[in-house]
Amino acid sequence: MTHDFEGRTEKEAIEKAMLELGLERDNFDVEILEAQRGGIFKKGYVKIRLHTDEAPKSNQTRPRERNTVSAGTETESEGVTNSEFEKKLVEFMRNVLEKMGTPGNVIIQNNERRKIVLEIQSADSAIIIGRKGRTLDALQLIATLYAKQIKHTEVRVMIDCEQYRKHHEEKLVRLAWSVAGRVRSQRRSYLMEPMNPSDRRLIHTTLDKESDLETKSEGDGTYKQIRVIYKHRR
Repeated sequence: MTHDFEGRTEKEAIEKAMLELGLERDNFDVEILEAQRGGIFKKGYVKIRLHTDEAPKSNQTRPRERNTVSAGTETESEGVTNSEFEKKLVEFMRNVLEKMGTPGNVIIQNNERRKIVLEIQSADSAIIIGRKGRTLDALQLIATLYAKQIKHTEVRVMIDCEQYRKHHEEKLVRLAWSVAGRVRSQRRSYLMEPMNPSDRRLIHTTLDKESDLETKSEGDGTYKQIRVIYKHRR
């Protein structure tokens, strides 16, 4: 479940989210969607997205969502057909790759009601993916911001290249079980390397049903660390 909030700073936006949703800080991950530094004549601005598996405790009723992105239809509030949105997004990403000096083809790999996956095909795939997928993450953020700019605020955009996302998720799941085994054998917590919100969410989900383990996110900013904790039984 995701929720978007805004504030002058990341801290202010998070506090607004906690107040409105009634969630504790450890119960969600934060993804920064947009950030602008403040100046002498300009206020700072931060937009964040919360990722959580818990239902909000707030009693406030949210407006009924009207946006749909079914193929060939026009959404009530966006005024942009899905096919037009896809063309614009694909063309935009091709232009971004050209300006990076890594030209490539961009195709729609999957298009669901609220999620669209773009696959980049390029001879420079290693550069596009980047170290630990961070360049790919940056491209995904750029694509998400562009989608919001053309009023597709409810669509989650994902960017992949050479099936990196799939292989990366499989690697993360194996890592989660490896760390779990280490924590159980040593009876002590283990702090994993900093991860982005999506990777942390997968680790949390993988180990969520293990009754003798607990996972917590630690740190500030987008890249936080997960601590896997052994719960001693009496």
